[in-house]
Amino acid sequence: MKFLKLIKNKYLLTTIGIVVWLLFFDKNDVFSQADLRGKLNKLNGDRNYYLTEIENNKREIEELKTNKKSLEKFAREKYHMKKDNEDVYVIVKK
Repeated sequence: MKFLKLIKNKYLLTTIGIVVWLLFFDKNDVFSQADLRGKLNKLNGDRNYYLTEIENNKREIEELKTNKKSLEKFAREKYHMKKDNEDVYVIVKK
């Protein structure tokens, strides 16, 4: 008898319907929010990685601007540059 009263209560039915709709069928449902939160965490991790890389590159650029030896080392290692009277042999590991 009491159960039948609850089932006939239009406010309870409406509330249950709205909650079910918002949890499962709305475009901003629980599953979409969880997916978006995961993407946000991944993007924040990527952002931190790139900020660290930017700082490292700024330090390296400043070092190259101020230190001639490090500039020469960088040019030889990265771009295989050489002086006119030198021979350079590049060894490639398989």
